Amino acid sequence: MTEDFLRTVSALNDETRVLILRFFLEHGDLCVCDLQESLGMIQSRLSRHLKILKEGGFLRVRREGRWAHYGLRSPLDRFRLAALEEIKHLQIDLPPLKKLSEKGSCQI
Repeated sequence: MTEDFLRTVSALNDETRVLILRFFLEHGDLCVCDLQESLGMIQSRLSRHLKILKEGGFLRVRREGRWAHYGLRSPLDRFRLAALEEIKHLQIDLPPLKKLSEKGSCQI
């Protein structure tokens, strides 16, 4: 139980991961290529952050062939829901969503 709590808190202890969670709150499930393009991150850095958020209990992944689609886990416990509610109210400049997956332009 303590280990799970610490993983969750650790996942929140990074500005980029908070940005990623807010992006999911705004846009729902996304392909990794859409996140990479929208957030302007290299794939290896983004994958590391997504892994930490998944291990922290915030994300789920759905695979379709070579593509990975991430989204917020459901249901979430009270602590994670409260954290996401706080993230909703932060003043964060979100970049626009660029949907490469809909255009068939994913190059990951």
